[in-house]
Amino acid sequence: MLADRGKLLLRVGTELLAQEARGLRGRRPVLSGSSPRPQDRPVRIRQALERLGPLYIKVGQILSTRQDLISPVIAQELENLHDRATEYPFDRMAPVLEAELGADWRSYFRDFDTRRPLGCASLAQAYSATLTDGLPVVVKVQRPGITAMMATDMRLLRTVTRMLSKRTPVLSETIDFDAMLGVIFDAMRHELDFTLEAANMEQARAAVAAVPGIEVPGVIHATEGVLIQRRAPGSSIRDADPTAFKDAERERIGSDLLAVMYQGYFIDRHFHADPHPGNIFVCPDGPTTLIDWGMVGRIDRHLSMALMMTLLGLANNDAQAVARTWPEMGRATAWADIGGFEQDMASLVPKLHAAPLEQLKFGSSLATLLRYSTKRGIQTNPMVGILGKSFANVEGSVRYLAPHLSVTDVLVTQTQRVLTEFACQTLSRQQLGYTGLQMLSAFETLLPHVRTVTRSLAAGELTLQHTAVARKFSLVDHRRNGQVRRIEHKLIAAAVAAWLLHRRRRP
Repeated sequence: MLADRGKLLLRVGTELLAQEARGLRGRRPVLSGSSPRPQDRPVRIRQALERLGPLYIKVGQILSTRQDLISPVIAQELENLHDRATEYPFDRMAPVLEAELGADWRSYFRDFDTRRPLGCASLAQAYSATLTDGLPVVVKVQRPGITAMMATDMRLLRTVTRMLSKRTPVLSETIDFDAMLGVIFDAMRHELDFTLEAANMEQARAAVAAVPGIEVPGVIHATEGVLIQRRAPGSSIRDADPTAFKDAERERIGSDLLAVMYQGYFIDRHFHADPHPGNIFVCPDGPTTLIDWGMVGRIDRHLSMALMMTLLGLANNDAQAVARTWPEMGRATAWADIGGFEQDMASLVPKLHAAPLEQLKFGSSLATLLRYSTKRGIQTNPMVGILGKSFANVEGSVRYLAPHLSVTDVLVTQTQRVLTEFACQTLSRQQLGYTGLQMLSAFETLLPHVRTVTRSLAAGELTLQHTAVARKFSLVDHRRNGQVRRIEHKLIAAAVAAWLLHRRRRP
């Protein structure tokens, strides 16, 4: 398996380089116009990734949000990556059903449409079926041998990435390729085990209850290779006829979708990482259903709030807030130019803010911020790539039904709910104890320095030096400032919490 996948990777890479060489020669006017055009390069790269299979498709989809790594033209083409595979005949899929459900698996169904799958992806195929009690379901069946193939591809890609990192140490300091791959691999592992996907769905179902009108399919049965779930009513949001919905309903569906995704990013910190149009089902006067919970993202409390502050900074045309909070989502390298990044934001944020509210897209904005921060030597948390992909997908999905809906307006309306939840968590007994421990630890660290300064003052030995030299950015200073800001955020959150709780108690 390893040798075969390695040969495929080498062959596809060689063909891509050969096409690129022909394209370069084709720029010479003496040659015929039959050579590949340079503008075909993005298409060739996308097609190469599709040939390599599901893991490389996912990597390409993440890269489409990383314009700090690839050109905007290639990023735009990679947005067209689709995980569509050649249909396996059912006789190749039946052994998986038999192995997972038993030799009498057909006895669980009144009917099972084996002629044409509902969907064909690189990892699985989905079939329409009806249980013996008449319940319509979807049966997802994992493609045979896919787990071994994915494990092999992960090893290969990890090896190639580590070789690249050793040969490009400066770039690798700014972009942690190994960590970025780790985030992608962790997100995809749940797609290789349907019991994990089922657990994601159960967790998500409890979370979406806070947003009426949004549903997650019920899980009937799950094994590692087979998932049986309730069938979602309606059609994908891409195929839905907008004229079949009332204007108010289309706006409500779009707002609800954004609200439930914002809840995942900022409250639950467990979100659907692939909400593309094919994974969102809608129907007039019916629920909106989020399907396919194999690829999810999980972020911590600090990253979630830093992201919220960044987006609100964009929405409020506050370049200083964006420049201050973005580096907190990662770390500054020793050669980071924080001052230059602040100047970039002072120029960029007003331009993004000048766009009409209905045209502002957080997904593409995050990609733009990534490009500027990487250029200035700021290493961003690799989870931001997953977040950017998720943002871009849900925003694109919403625009099929509600193209004029402002993602900014929805975020602002959700801010109070997010702050309330964050404040309640901050004031919880567990979090207050943790915050107190942090403050005590900081005090213990600071106390010896205070004693030293006090003794020097008493002995008349304290001297101050002043050098009139332009002060360069210090990584230590940035980290200290980050710690101070985090304490400030906690104090602000506590104040907001007290105010909100006071409002709740008022009659």
